[in-house]
Amino acid sequence: MNFIAPINTDNLLSEAEKENLYLKLLEQINKDFNFANEPIDFPLSTKPVELKIQLHEKVYRLIQHKFAEYLNLLYIIDVPEAEVKKLDGSDLVELSEQIVFLILKREWQKVWFRNKF
Repeated sequence: MNFIAPINTDNLLSEAEKENLYLKLLEQINKDFNFANEPIDFPLSTKPVELKIQLHEKVYRLIQHKFAEYLNLLYIIDVPEAEVKKLDGSDLVELSEQIVFLILKREWQKVWFRNKF
């Protein structure tokens, strides 16, 4: 069974729910953010839409006010640098939304593989 990357955040979150791995995804996000010294604590009751909004706000603030920490976070999560470089950084709101998708995509990959193998 091959990993097929979701096309957007909503698609990814609904896939995680379908596979009953959404809670594992939340745990992975909490773990990696805390490991990067950017504590975030999503309770297991966090709904996908709340996760999306809160992650977006967190990433937006990091890009604006704590750029070095933002880069460290991407490194810790292991977001592919090439994908980040492809993004257009002219609109911070849009950029942070795209970064959230890259973060979720990488975290989902980790959870998915751990579950399958």
